[in-house]
Amino acid sequence: MVNASDDATAENLNAIEHVEVVGQTLKSQGLSVKDALIDGPFGSDKSLHEIARSITPISSELIEQLNISSLHDVLAISPNTYAASGFGAPSLPTIRGQLGELFQDGVRRQAGNNGFGVPLSFNAVEQIDVVKGAPPVLFGSSQRNGGFVNLVSKTASTDAKSGRVSFSAGRWDQYRSSLDYTAPLVTDKVGIRVSVEHIDSGSYYDFTQTKSDSAYVALRILPDSKSSWDINFEIYQVEFTDNAGINRPTQALIDHGLYITGQGVQADGNTIPAAGSIVSPTGQVFIDRNTVLTDPENENEATTYLLHSIYKRQITANTSIKNISYFQHLQREEIAQNSFVEIIDGADTAQNRTELSQQWSNNQHTTFAFDVRYNSVLGYSQFTTEADLPIDLTGPLSNRRIPLTTEQQARLVELRPGVFVSPGGQYDINNDGIGDFNLSDTTDSKSWQTGIAVQHDSDWTDKLLTSVGYRIDFYNVEARDPIAPEGQIAASDKIDDILHSGQFSLNYQVDSDVTTYIAASYNEATANSMAGGNTLGGDNMISAQNFATQNTLLELGVKYAPSNSFWYVDGAIFSQRRSLRNRDGSNTGIRTQGFEGQVFYDAHPYWFSAGYSYIDARYDNSASSQDSAQVADAFDNSRPDIIAGTGVGAPSFTSFAPSTQQVQGIPEQSLSLNGSYAITTNWQAGFSGLYTKSYPLDFLATVKIRDQYTLNVNSSYAFTPATKLRLDINNITNQQNWRPVFEGGYFGATLVFPELPINAKLTLSHTF
Repeated sequence: MVNASDDATAENLNAIEHVEVVGQTLKSQGLSVKDALIDGPFGSDKSLHEIARSITPISSELIEQLNISSLHDVLAISPNTYAASGFGAPSLPTIRGQLGELFQDGVRRQAGNNGFGVPLSFNAVEQIDVVKGAPPVLFGSSQRNGGFVNLVSKTASTDAKSGRVSFSAGRWDQYRSSLDYTAPLVTDKVGIRVSVEHIDSGSYYDFTQTKSDSAYVALRILPDSKSSWDINFEIYQVEFTDNAGINRPTQALIDHGLYITGQGVQADGNTIPAAGSIVSPTGQVFIDRNTVLTDPENENEATTYLLHSIYKRQITANTSIKNISYFQHLQREEIAQNSFVEIIDGADTAQNRTELSQQWSNNQHTTFAFDVRYNSVLGYSQFTTEADLPIDLTGPLSNRRIPLTTEQQARLVELRPGVFVSPGGQYDINNDGIGDFNLSDTTDSKSWQTGIAVQHDSDWTDKLLTSVGYRIDFYNVEARDPIAPEGQIAASDKIDDILHSGQFSLNYQVDSDVTTYIAASYNEATANSMAGGNTLGGDNMISAQNFATQNTLLELGVKYAPSNSFWYVDGAIFSQRRSLRNRDGSNTGIRTQGFEGQVFYDAHPYWFSAGYSYIDARYDNSASSQDSAQVADAFDNSRPDIIAGTGVGAPSFTSFAPSTQQVQGIPEQSLSLNGSYAITTNWQAGFSGLYTKSYPLDFLATVKIRDQYTLNVNSSYAFTPATKLRLDINNITNQQNWRPVFEGGYFGATLVFPELPINAKLTLSHTF
């Protein structure tokens, strides 16, 4: 009897110890990736250590802590996500050295052309999952394969009321306000959530501003204990500025802020910027970093609305179904004084995916998916007469403006009075065997994508898990010229193609804390264009090469996620080959190899994270191109004391022979550090820092961006448990940092983006 009592006492002690572990977990501040659940890409509600991929889930708490407000900001927390500026308004993520996809709730959103598009609002977002490598088979064939960001939408509560209101004001008249509120309509049955955001921001940069409004409504319906239905709708309207940064990026500009003056001159003596213009340097002056290639007369606005529906039902104990529906409409208009035009008169995308999950046994699970996506784009584009290098930014605004000559207008089509765009096809008016028009991305295109996918997961032992998946996509695409020249029959074409993708992964649990994995994938993707549409080539046909971008991934990693510790560590080595669409419609292969790792520690009053990236990105025996071969081509050699100009003239489109040259615009190494400390119950202080190693700005590596770092600090004080005031000071050491303007390095010899100087923002928030 005594021994039995001792045993019972021991069991009680064990139970008490278990309760203590749970209490320890409650010290987490929600700032670690360790306990996050990832729903969608690789199955339902997977823990980070279960997924054989490099992933950084960013919770709402982490979004607030790191002051994340754009896709650029994920670099502060997720390794290998360094990005170009995207003309000041990034619409796509950059992952492992190339553009990635943007998903929301597992469905690919409309986004910009090569990252240039509509700014992204996080008003509707609860969590941001950053995943390295091509999308999995459940998500289907896409357009970009460096990796992807999956935005997890806010959902409504069916059992409690809660709300949050915030106001922020920052340097250069940057103001933002938001309201987020959720409440049950029928307790435990129906809930609603409303979130609104208004932004009215001036800017450090000349002639730059952002004004936007987002309204988001989410409804959650729980018909019974076995099913749920989430419906959400967002409408977003924005006026913003296309910011091309500073032109003429010489090493003197990067290192000392010195800018070469002198307006480019055409062969006939005209000073309007045009291809082949040559600059005779008139001097070298210090340029204010806010003097960028913008114009107060530019027009740039967009409106989009999105509808998502996610229905889940547990049919039997072993069978469940999930249906995801999505619709997005986009309209956009930019008319710039430098002759750039992009007008989307309507882009509509609809998608429906049904996933059927079957648990055959405790160890075998299969997901079947049937997916249909429709995309329709009517858009007009004109970028063929832009010329940035001839412009002297220190002169009058007239230096930047490009009124089209009669000869240039003749190679375009007048969309409406004074607005000229490229036709959507090529035409030989004078029958000399040569096309008489300039082509860009103008199109009226429609596409159907029908996909069938299967993914099977097997638990062979308690330690060994595998997952294998395959998908086939059937594409039916047609495109026509929506604005054929007068007297011409509009060009059109159709194409059908079949694309395949497959994946395999293996997880091995070394012990209760450590998991290793290997993942491989093969993916065939499509080239991208404006709003995801398809264009005709110079031969008035849809190029089959647009459906021939083959992408591969091999990744090996380890994840350390101890259940009784506040630490999380992971690391991965990878080899990834991807294709990049060039301006002429061809594809360039890029091969990247590297390592990335991240560390998190989250236990009140401390929080800490670190991320490190190494990437070797090279052209895979493939050709490349730039707007001009080098910045020196814009100048003659009349002032060798300033620059040894070549006199080639600029812009002068340059193709480089196939090579294994390092890809420009990507730092080989980067390091991010973040942390916070609760000084008292009410007072918190934190920091974030980023270091990037020197890298070439242009293909020939004539100009380099040196080693750089940025340090941000923040502090918040809670006057009550519900009311908090936070101060953010960014770039506190006032570093004069730079980054590329455009993905893929096309403008590497032409433009460079000056990052913001020291700036501050004050935010007041109240929960209720």
